[in-house]
Amino acid sequence: MSVDYKTVNKIATTAEPEKELPGLRSAGRPDASISTWPEEKPAVRPKSSHGWLSRLRSYFVLAPLIWVYTIILGTISLICSLFDRTGRIQHNLARFWSRLIMKTILSPVRVTGMNKDAGIDIHKKNIDSPKPRVYAVTHASALDIPILYVYLPFQFRIIFKSELLSYPFIGWHLKRSGQVCINQQNPAASIGAVKSALRSLRNGMPLVIFPEGGRTRDGELQPFQPGAFFLAIKAQADIVPIALLGTFDLLPMNTYHIRCQPLEMRVGEAISTVGLTVQDTDRVSAKVKTAMENLYSAPRTI
Repeated sequence: MSVDYKTVNKIATTAEPEKELPGLRSAGRPDASISTWPEEKPAVRPKSSHGWLSRLRSYFVLAPLIWVYTIILGTISLICSLFDRTGRIQHNLARFWSRLIMKTILSPVRVTGMNKDAGIDIHKKNIDSPKPRVYAVTHASALDIPILYVYLPFQFRIIFKSELLSYPFIGWHLKRSGQVCINQQNPAASIGAVKSALRSLRNGMPLVIFPEGGRTRDGELQPFQPGAFFLAIKAQADIVPIALLGTFDLLPMNTYHIRCQPLEMRVGEAISTVGLTVQDTDRVSAKVKTAMENLYSAPRTI
């Protein structure tokens, strides 16, 4: 298994760069600019009818509750990691944490596949498979992560950037739960993590990636980053596109205001990489992007 510096440098641009939740930004700035990213523009705030009562609820009820969930379960996760190196317990704790958040923010999620009015069990062929799977997900909100933990009914690992390790509780959980850490300032230091992720992927552990590289600032699908699908091709894994609808309006960047509303998670058909090589990365990226655009742009069913 060989992973060179240039490859890791490309993969480093796909690490999820901004995974914070309301009330946790005082610990740092996950949305700080990084040298490997283009200059950031101010986030476009969605127009909403949510007024000052909704804002007060977010500031004084929802965000403090998320704080409490994170501190308590993050601490328990850290303790459990001393006894479980597989990440299974930590994943279950993260799922419980996510369920608490989703119950708190009063935003029901409808799971659909290929525009059919069906639940996740009907689409297990798109979700659950013994074959290696990489799940490519749109990224518009910090609350995308809890949605994935609740509605993907299996263990998985997420690519994240090394800066998140400095955040209390969240960083501790990420470090001890087997997630894939990419160092964007020193990609060579990430070779070990990439090799480990590739072994896990080949052994059947699904991997979640955010091909856009970070959260959208305008609610639109952003250009995909180079190297996003390197691991999928190396492992000959299927790529499953997933579009999360409504999360940008729910909680865009640079605000603590959670606008409670119905959401939708759309699961597309798996895209095979069998027989492909890393030279096919651009072609695979274009195919997955088209699939995600089709999922994202189809009329809402809620």
